[in-house]
Amino acid sequence: MLSQKLQQKLLQKLSPQQILLMKLLQIPSMALEQRIKQEIEENPALEEAELQFEDEYIQPDIPEEDIQAPITGDDETTGEDHDDFGDPEPVHDKSEEFDFEDYLDDDDVPLYRLQANNTSPDDEAHETPFVSGASFQEMLQQQLGLRVLTERQIIIGNQIIGNIDDSGYLNRELDAMIDDLAFIYNLEVKRSEIVQVLEIIQQFDPPGIAARSLRECLLLQLRRMPVKPAVEAALKIIDRNFIEFTKKHYDKIQRRLQISDDQLKDAVNVILTLNPKPGNSLNENQRTSQYIIPDFFIYNHDGELELVLNSRNMPELKVNRTYTEMLETFVEARDKATAQQKDAAIFVKQKVDSARWFIDAIKQRQHTLSVTMGAIMDYQREFFLSGDEKRIRPMILKDIAERVRLDISTISRVANSKYVQTPYGTYLLKYFFSESLTTDSGEEVSTREIKKILIDCIDNEDKTNPVTDEELMAILKEQGYVIARRTIAKYREQMNIPVARLRREL
Repeated sequence: MLSQKLQQKLLQKLSPQQILLMKLLQIPSMALEQRIKQEIEENPALEEAELQFEDEYIQPDIPEEDIQAPITGDDETTGEDHDDFGDPEPVHDKSEEFDFEDYLDDDDVPLYRLQANNTSPDDEAHETPFVSGASFQEMLQQQLGLRVLTERQIIIGNQIIGNIDDSGYLNRELDAMIDDLAFIYNLEVKRSEIVQVLEIIQQFDPPGIAARSLRECLLLQLRRMPVKPAVEAALKIIDRNFIEFTKKHYDKIQRRLQISDDQLKDAVNVILTLNPKPGNSLNENQRTSQYIIPDFFIYNHDGELELVLNSRNMPELKVNRTYTEMLETFVEARDKATAQQKDAAIFVKQKVDSARWFIDAIKQRQHTLSVTMGAIMDYQREFFLSGDEKRIRPMILKDIAERVRLDISTISRVANSKYVQTPYGTYLLKYFFSESLTTDSGEEVSTREIKKILIDCIDNEDKTNPVTDEELMAILKEQGYVIARRTIAKYREQMNIPVARLRREL
């Protein structure tokens, strides 16, 4: 039965401009350049501003009616002239539907006056060479082509190689590859055929390739070594006592294999020379080098900190003049426009609006990043002046959000995947966010300081008798940090440090 009723709801909706800004905030500078290029490709109304060099080039004569007056600074800071952020004053009395003044170019100021050029002809240009070569899978396929195989075996071999990850492991079950070959190549194969080809690929270089587990990877490498007593003992350890070896239960291994301390030590030393990830042993020149591009730069000028936002690879953007002229032409002939011309004008206006929103979002992103990083720099001023990690103050997202008067989610997006370059190294922005602990004197310290002390203690420990969590708890207590053993274990696991038993060396 249908019924009518009144209902109140409290909803929070984001405008398309706000969603765009949130997405731009969370991507780093390196990805922002690609995002801008994508937007330029998708929106013809958006384009890069061309550099103008008045001293080197003769400017063509421009009719006076085509010269555009520069927009005042009030528009950039307040945004009052934008249709979507306020009620603008009408610029063209003859147009009630369109307000084209917003869609004109930002400034007539030459771009060279707004950009710094700190290089000179005497500076040496240093470029990083990149060496192109065959990929990991291509190298394996080349080795496959050197073997005398049937066409059926070559298909199976390529399927196996395609399922080997960058670490060199086969990450797909054999039964699943049987189904893959049936669906992709209409080839019915038996499990024994795949095993036969897999054994051939496991003979390729580097040793240990195409293994299905760490144990198999180590065995493949050991079996290709010259026969020696230490290698034979290592084979028995990995083959029969792999679990005990991973847990470093050396006493059990000695009793089972009936070997001496020296024999065990020699066998373990052989195992330690093996590569658990053989795919990483390929020539690094044939892999794409990954460089960290900082989003911020902090400089220390004799106690005065300077923050610089990385905008090196971000082009200047503007709205395509052709599209704004098309809208102006439509307004002048609006009374005589056909339905098709009106649809075209609506389409053009949507593209111009989208371009203007994107430009505004980029400007807002830069402003938000600068304000947020400035607050972080002021909050962690002692660290940025000294570089001492123990001077990092406890800081959470809420602390910065209250300073800059932004939402915590916005601060989280700014801190996500962003790097800052300091005189003491390049740090992930999340590195400076940590919870606080209270010492026995009532002073609040950062958990980052506690972790630094734990690392120092573990680095300087006796590897034949490493310190336990209980001993670490006692060391911290002597320094005034009262922390429970389970908290120390949690910090140790966060830093990927194994327990004392697994850190012990022979």
